[in-house]
Amino acid sequence: MDEKELLHIIDTAIRNYRGDSTVLGSAIGALHIGLLIGWRPLRLIHSHRTFVRYEQILGLSFHEVLPEVGPLANKSLGWRLAKQAENFWDAVRGTVPGRSKQLA
Repeated sequence: MDEKELLHIIDTAIRNYRGDSTVLGSAIGALHIGLLIGWRPLRLIHSHRTFVRYEQILGLSFHEVLPEVGPLANKSLGWRLAKQAENFWDAVRGTVPGRSKQLA
C-alpha cells in the first residue's frame, strides 16, 4: 500500500464514521502500526471483536492490505512469544495444544 492509498483509506473512514472519535483514532492507529508490524502481531494485540471492528471502520481487511509480518514485528513481546508456539492461532487464543482450557 502506498501513501496515496493509505491517505484515501483514512480520509474515507473519517468522512463515513459516526460514533466515538477515539475508536476511529484507534482504528487508524492500528492500521499505521500494522503497516510496520504486520497483521499477525496486530491480531495478538487486539481481540477478535476489536480487530473486526477496526476493519469495518476502515472498510478493509487487514489480511489483504497489511504484510503478514512486518519489519518491526519483533518489537512486540507477544509476537516473539507466539513465534515459539507450534500454532499461531493457539497463541492468539491462549490455549495449549490438546487442551481446551486457556493458559493461566
